[in-house]
Formats: sequence, C-alpha cells, structure tokens
Amino acid sequence: MAEYDALQTATASPGSRPIFVVSGGMGSIGEVVVRSSLAQFKNAEVPVAVIPRIRHVAQVNEVIERVAAANGMIAHSMMDANLRQALTEAADARQIPSIDLVGHLLGWLSAVLAEEPVGRPGLYRQLHEAYFRRVEAIEFTVAHDDGRNPQELHKAEIVLTGPSRAGKTPLSMYLSVEGWKVANVPLVPQVPPPPELFEIDHRRVVGLVIDPDQLTAHRHKRQRRLNVALGSTYLSLDDIDDEMRAIRRIYRQGKFATVDVTDKPIEESAEEVIALVTSRISTGDMRIATSSDVE
Repeated sequence: MAEYDALQTATASPGSRPIFVVSGGMGSIGEVVVRSSLAQFKNAEVPVAVIPRIRHVAQVNEVIERVAAANGMIAHSMMDANLRQALTEAADARQIPSIDLVGHLLGWLSAVLAEEPVGRPGLYRQLHEAYFRRVEAIEFTVAHDDGRNPQELHKAEIVLTGPSRAGKTPLSMYLSVEGWKVANVPLVPQVPPPPELFEIDHRRVVGLVIDPDQLTAHRHKRQRRLNVALGSTYLSLDDIDDEMRAIRRIYRQGKFATVDVTDKPIEESAEEVIALVTSRISTGDMRIATSSDVE
C-alpha cells in the first residue's frame, strides 16, 4: 500500500515522470497493465519504458541508477522473490516510487492453492511460445508492408517482392498468421528497388510472378473500386508485359526464387513460398538468426 501511495503522489505531481516497467522476462505483461491503467487518465502523458531480462542483483543496481537519472518510477513484475525484494529495497533506499505488480497476487495464489510459485521469469511466454511468435510475426509484417522500413529487411524471415496487385500484402499476412515475419517490397516501373533488397540474403527473397492478363484484370478491378484514374501505363497490357519482363530481370539480378501466383489460392502460394525458402535455408538456422530471444 505504501508503494501505491508513493506512485499515486508522484503521478499527481506536475510534469510527467517516466514509468519503467522492470521484468525478469520480456516485460510485455507489465507494460500492458501500466499502459491500460494510464489510458484511464485523460490528461496523462507519461512515458513508459520497458527494462526486460533482469536476472541478477547486479542488474538491479543498474536499473536503479537508470531510473534515478531519469527521475522515474518503477512498476515491476519480478517473478523471482529474491530479485523482487532486492529491487523494492533498492528503490526505497533511493526514494524511487515503485509498485509491485505481481508479488501480492503470487502471495494470494500461493495461499489459495497451497503451493509455492516456481519463481521462474518468462514461464508464461515459454508455455505460449507459438501464440507470442504469431503475434510478433503479424506486428512485424504490418510494419513492413508495401516497402516500409526497408532498412530492416534483414530482420525478415521471408521477403516477398513483385509488381503492384500481384497479391504481396494478402500473402504476407497469411504467412504472418502462420508465424513468419514477412516484409514485402513493391517493384514499380522506372523506380529503382531499394538497395537493401540486394544486400540481404537472397535465399530469403521470393519474387512473385503473375500472368499479365490476370494482372491487368486485377488492376482494372482496383481502378473501378477506387473510382480514380490510375493511368494508361498501369493498365495497358503491353506495358504490363514490359513491366513483367523488367521485373524478371530484377529477379535474375538478385538470384531470387520465384513463385507463380496465377490462378492459385493463397494457401497454395504460401505453401510454395515456405517450401522454397526452407529448402534454401534450414528453418531452425533462419529463425535463430532473425528472431528475438523467446523469454
């Protein structure tokens, strides 16, 4: 209760002191609790930072110094009882407002269940690894859709590239739901591809190929839906033929594998993409090289 009163007083004072979410795992649960609570305060503009993977007392001291330097506050979700106590005592000693997000709940559950908690950080995440991987993959794919953040292409497990309306975005999203971090890069006539496309491991890149007649139909459909003029070059079959030839040259230049998506359901195209990439790079090696540690 003293921790809560101190935090309440601090948030009521002028200015926005940052809240540091400290965790032995990734800190995602603590961050959600803090941000969800802050949303209830209309005028609150409080910075929130996560300090994850605190596993040793020496790290606790580093955390305290960092928070003190920023005149911040601490909301912690430490599962290890010893580290939880060390953090609380160190914060009190420096008069840093802190609140324990899990200690009281663990104590109550221990009494109700007549069982001691194991105190292992990141256990929930480990037990639900597939779910967290899927969420991370979807978030990554949304952030790297349609050529966004090309400087991070090296973090993608799969990179799709191809012409406009070849189905890069829906295929990317389908693959992300399957747990793959996907980026997609549009190839636009007269616009050079981002240099990063040729700097990353070409075995991760898959170029989409589509029949020009079908691509033309997709683009006309888009024009009707948007009810705007998209230009004769974008819609002309002759120009699309030239565009696809130029794109194939880019694929050859980058040594990219290709998948023909003409008249294929998205599930079939996705299976081909995965098979191509995993046959060129082992899935385990690829994911170790590109994914963050699972806590």
